[in-house]
Amino acid sequence: MKIVQVAVGVILSPNKQVLIARRASHQHQGNRWEFPGGKVEPGETSLDAVSRELREELGINIHSAALMTEITHQYKDKKVKLAVYQVDQWQGDPVGAEGQPIRWVKLTELDQFQFPEANDEILNYLQTL
Repeated sequence: MKIVQVAVGVILSPNKQVLIARRASHQHQGNRWEFPGGKVEPGETSLDAVSRELREELGINIHSAALMTEITHQYKDKKVKLAVYQVDQWQGDPVGAEGQPIRWVKLTELDQFQFPEANDEILNYLQTL
């Protein structure tokens, strides 16, 4: 089974809020909330991919990002490997540039949203901040 390489940005504001976006209904894990990001293209590093995806999806440019963790998760129909970056500094005001709903959420409120299972480790980590 092919592994889908994905780069994810956990965008944290100084007041401990995180940016989440809702997946389109036609996408894998549709209508669930996620941390913005997308597939790593051939020849691209995961850091390049998360920078490109956040520019395309949110209209922001990353100034500071550090690898938080890497997660491999097996769904029934596919396997994903997430390279998860914590983004602390960026330029621009995030907008749903592809029409997706986005929202700033307090870390203590993340349990009120439904995320793909592959995000469980990220959610657990954010509860410790």
